[in-house]
Amino acid sequence: MSAPLIGRLVVVGVGLIGGSFAAALRRAGQVGEVVGVGRSSDSKREALELGLIDRAESDWAAALDGADLVMLAMPVGQMDAVMAGMLPHLPAHTVVTDAGSTKGDVVAAARKCFGARIGQFVPGHPIAGAEKSGPSAARADLYEKRRVVLTPLAENASVAVDLVRQAWRVCGALISETTPEHHDRWLASVSHLPHLLSFALVSELAERPNAEEIFNLAGGGFRDFTRIAASHPEMWRDIFFANREALLAELSAYEAELAYYRELIESGDAADLEARIGSARAARTAWAERQG
Repeated sequence: MSAPLIGRLVVVGVGLIGGSFAAALRRAGQVGEVVGVGRSSDSKREALELGLIDRAESDWAAALDGADLVMLAMPVGQMDAVMAGMLPHLPAHTVVTDAGSTKGDVVAAARKCFGARIGQFVPGHPIAGAEKSGPSAARADLYEKRRVVLTPLAENASVAVDLVRQAWRVCGALISETTPEHHDRWLASVSHLPHLLSFALVSELAERPNAEEIFNLAGGGFRDFTRIAASHPEMWRDIFFANREALLAELSAYEAELAYYRELIESGDAADLEARIGSARAARTAWAERQG
């Protein structure tokens, strides 16, 4: 039997994203041992009970000893502290990657912490998730046919990028590569803004005096639009601040579009309103068909 792709994997943050990464590699027989690191002892204990990790560590030296790959799967606001704590104990051969939803800030943190060793860090982002979080939400099929964006650095050796690329392919993911800057502009429009809008709608309705009545009358449209409002608060707080400029630009564009819809409704312009809705419907249908 051939050796697995990854002999020892260290997952920092053993929730939905990190736990699913480990589960997918384990299902494929491409990881030997999985070591879990995280702030919450309850999460680490749950990950052990679920078989997502083989052992939990709180000591960096013990966790990183012999590691082939480290997956940083915690909120992006924690990257600085985690990288700084990890680096003194990181073996020279170990490749580090991440699953952060923003890349510019993560790369900046990595350059500050890794310094001359920045070539060991290969940034990435799986565009896959769920409204639930924690180890119990992890599943081995989360990344199947889902997009993973890698943003390799000039200092990365090809062997390091290849290891990360192969790991994600083993998970069933579809790989794209771009720059950190392009990634953040792109994700601001199709991920960060939709989450912000979903949170905003639910919070506005929840603060009304008749909120319970409103929610009792809600149907499928509300459920579909607001599903992502059940996402992890700390993670999305960090994402919104980390990608502030791109997100604010997208929010301004959306506000302008809303103002146009308002104008059409106020003026009773039925023909233009229907045409605008039809254009949106066609674009959404075409996107869904491309997704298969």
